[in-house]
Amino acid sequence: MHEGGRRHAEILRALSEMITPGMSALVLEEEALRLIKAGGDKPAHLNYTPHGAIRPFPAALCISVNDEIVHGIPNEKEKIFNQGDIVSIDLSLTHKGLITDSAITVPVGAIDDESRKLLDVTKKALLAGIEKALSGGYTGDIGEAISDVVEASGFSIAEDLAGHGVGFNIHEEPFVPNFGRAGEGDKLVPGMVIAIEPMVNVGGGEIMDTNDGYTIKTKDGSRSAHFEHTVAITEKGNIILTL
Repeated sequence: MHEGGRRHAEILRALSEMITPGMSALVLEEEALRLIKAGGDKPAHLNYTPHGAIRPFPAALCISVNDEIVHGIPNEKEKIFNQGDIVSIDLSLTHKGLITDSAITVPVGAIDDESRKLLDVTKKALLAGIEKALSGGYTGDIGEAISDVVEASGFSIAEDLAGHGVGFNIHEEPFVPNFGRAGEGDKLVPGMVIAIEPMVNVGGGEIMDTNDGYTIKTKDGSRSAHFEHTVAITEKGNIILTL
């Protein structure tokens, strides 16, 4: 998973550097497929059917723009990036049968101060959560650390969305919330691998589904950012695999 995570991070960095005003999300999707294939790996999202979904996910990337929180589909309709947008790229990569999961949110050209603050706060929330992902701790430690950062900023955690275990499947136990109380939830033990992923809204935390069966948006139309790392719990601390 360490090697898969390294490859994963390289792909996300390459994709983030491509984003410019006027670009189509489909260009990123095609480049992601090329890079994944070149490394001999597989896109874990492509044709994956989550519990409750009515069809498989049709792309390698989830690309979500502005008020789209997660699971945006890049290749079913034309999605063009405009100056000032923020674009979340979520990739799950399978390397030698094991899966890593990571996401970043990228500005399209210059963005306004509120959007810049949103990206900064979401990254800080992720790092705060990772600091608490320690053997002997609890998933509630992670959630409390994330929510403390977000609440202090005046932004909101996206409701009903959370992190998860990952490795043999994209979504495994335990449930890793972006809220909670220290000392509660599932205990963290050595050998556990989890995806920590705060999703933060400028406005309220309420979310809404869309007609494509996957894309989730903010209910009030405010912008949302998403950052995620796959983290391994060890006896001596943790390892961020997707760096």
